[in-house]
This record gives sequence, C-alpha cells and structure tokens, in this order.
Amino acid sequence: MTSDDFGPQRPPRTRATTLVLVLAALVPLCFAGWLGWRAIAGEPGKDAKPAAAGGTSQDAGGWGSPSANATAHGPGTTAGASASPSPSPSVSQGKPLAGKVIVLDPGHNPGNVDHPSEINQLVFVGNGSKACDTTGASTNAGYPEAQFTLDVARRVRTLLQAEGATVILTQDGNTPWGPCVTERAAIGNHAHADAAISIHADGAGASDHGFHVIMPQTVDAGGVNNSAIVGPSHTLGMDVRAAFNAATGEPFANYINGGVGYDIRSDLGGLNMSTVPKVFIECANMRNSGDADRLTSASWRQEAAQGIANGLSQFVLQEGH
Repeated sequence: MTSDDFGPQRPPRTRATTLVLVLAALVPLCFAGWLGWRAIAGEPGKDAKPAAAGGTSQDAGGWGSPSANATAHGPGTTAGASASPSPSPSVSQGKPLAGKVIVLDPGHNPGNVDHPSEINQLVFVGNGSKACDTTGASTNAGYPEAQFTLDVARRVRTLLQAEGATVILTQDGNTPWGPCVTERAAIGNHAHADAAISIHADGAGASDHGFHVIMPQTVDAGGVNNSAIVGPSHTLGMDVRAAFNAATGEPFANYINGGVGYDIRSDLGGLNMSTVPKVFIECANMRNSGDADRLTSASWRQEAAQGIANGLSQFVLQEGH
C-alpha cells in the first residue's frame, strides 16, 4: 500500500509531467543553497563596522570626557579635578540646556583634614592672599560639610545633565585634597562656563539658621579685575536665591545682611578670580539643630539640588547667557 491509495485518484504521469516536477523540486533546493552561502560568506558592504583609529572604540580623552582632567594651576597640586562627562549631541539635542556649560564647585574636600600643610599654603586672589582651601564646617554630630557639598553637587549634575547641559565638577572625590580656591575659579574660566556655583553649608552660631547666596563685589587690584562678571553674577545669585527658597522652604539666613538672603563680598578668591558669572550658596547652618536635621536628610538634599539646578537653569536660559 502506498500513499497514492489515499485521497483523490491522480491521473497517470507522462514523461513531460515528470520532468516538470523534477525541475520544480530542484529550484527551491538551489535557492536554499544560495541563501546558505550568503549567510556564511556575508554580503560585501553589509553590517561591516570599520575599526576605530588606534585599535579601540573608546573616545579619546578630552575636555569634558570621562578621562579628562581639569588643569591644575595652583601650588602643591598633585592631581587636577576630573571634568564631568559631556552628553553627546544626540543625547542633548533638543533639550533646553543643550549647548550650555555649567561648573559646580563642591566646597572643600573630605581629604583636606589629612593635608594641613597643602591646604594652608597661601594663594594670591588679587586684593590679597588666602589659604589654598579649608576643611569646612560640620554638624555637632560630625557630619562634614565636604561630604554634604559633594553629595548635593552630584545630585545637581544629574538634574542638569538630564536637561542637556554639559556639567563639570571642580572635584568629584577623586583628589586627595583641594583644589585651591584659585584653581576652582580657573576650571570655570577654562571651560568658558555659562554659569558657576560653589556649594557650601555654613558654620555659624547655634541660634543662626537659614541660607544665603554670596555674590562678588568688584575687585580691581593686583592684575585681577572681575568687574565684567559682577552684574551677571548678581542676576545669577537672585535666580538661585528664589529657586532654592521655593524648592526647599529654607528661610533666608537670619544672621547675614539683615536677613535678605544674600551677601556681597570681595574676600573670596573663587569670586575674585572668576571670569564667568559665579556665586556661592551657603545652603544652611550646620551648627543649628534644625538646619542640621535637614542637611543630613537625603530627601532634603535632593530638594536643595533641585533648587540650585532650577536657579542655574533660569539664569542660563535668559537671553544673553
């Protein structure tokens, strides 16, 4: 019994019919064989990826790349501050801060306490000399300002990069101490930043509370002249003051300049030596118990970061910045 015994009866096959059937069977077999050869050999010009120059696909280090280091300019520096990675054009294209460069300066350095001789070196700031850097303040429970500022700066960086900005940190916990206050200013200058901000927390009396922004006063001495950035820095400071207050609910400091929430100073090297709009922010008083509770709260630090990011964004998006 064969399979022909089932189903409708087929007519007898002629020689011509048999030849047609053989050819019909051979065509798909040949086509399948050709496809197999294509799969093994590959079609020239398809899916070919040229080798990167130098034998690697990694981008070469440059300013704003993960491997780039900010140039150190002050005495005693052993390593420059790493620049933050720049978003690629495809990532930042169409975002509101695309093309903007912002420098964040986390005040002090957790390692400063172990390098007193280095940070106590004097650096020239135009109208005098200042210590290279200091250890910063701390809460009564021992939470250091340098740890607070670095955490907030990283949070601000994430927020600004999400909006397309190129963000550079003067230090990212990758240097043993410093950098000096003059070097911190130089990093912003070198980057031609649209705005720069030094992030701090104060160490005032126990009854003092609140935040304030510090803006530069004109300094024209010793070959240093910051007059060009005083006006725009004031605008930046007021934008940051309003945004920080709105995001955190932190009141204006009750112990600075009559409680207006800002101060103007000529004794800070980071402002004297800057050639780009720059301000400082003292986010709260570490020695006040209520402020200390907020500073040590991760959720409040995120609010602080949002306020700083909002103020910076407001400034750089204004016409002319």
